[in-house]
Amino acid sequence: MDAQQIMETEGFKRCEAFHGHVCPGLAIGYKAAKAAMERLKETRAEDEEMVAIVETDACSADAVQVLTGCTFGKGNFFYRDYGKMVLTLLSRNTGEGVRISMRPGAFVPDETHQGLLRKMMSGEANEDDKRHFKEHHLKRTCDVLEMSVGKLFEIKNVKIQLPPRARMEPSELCDICGEPTMRTKLEEKNGKKVCRDCAGKQS
Repeated sequence: MDAQQIMETEGFKRCEAFHGHVCPGLAIGYKAAKAAMERLKETRAEDEEMVAIVETDACSADAVQVLTGCTFGKGNFFYRDYGKMVLTLLSRNTGEGVRISMRPGAFVPDETHQGLLRKMMSGEANEDDKRHFKEHHLKRTCDVLEMSVGKLFEIKNVKIQLPPRARMEPSELCDICGEPTMRTKLEEKNGKKVCRDCAGKQS
């Protein structure tokens, strides 16, 4: 499929709706998640059948959540603040895992696109700049969608110990702010059980 056909698929449209717009980062996450699930022969997780670990909090992470079904709310989506376009997807069904990372030079920044992006972020973009940015943004997105998975990513099978399943714990009141807090997240501070927010303020 070409880029336009991919963007018309139900899966990509769900990613766009969740993220709010189409962009190169979303396309990267879309392709990474699809490739990882195909390698593991998995379908979208209804519960905790899979575990996703991402190493960036940028746009790609949204596509990963939508396609894999691994989410913060389920407790099977983990974020490592490494600033790298890396997805590790693990299957609880088989114990297998796959790590997908961006190949060096696979997505080289376009100076025109980057210049327009800086203008957009600084609020200095005029109407022509905004139009040109939208055009370049779409072109870069299409470039990603039409790249082969092998050219875009390095894919490795991995064996990683699966994290425990998410736990549901009752809440107790923080002795300082009085807000209900998951019992296992309370800390002992000066003889009191306090939430981590209050514990930090008491340091």
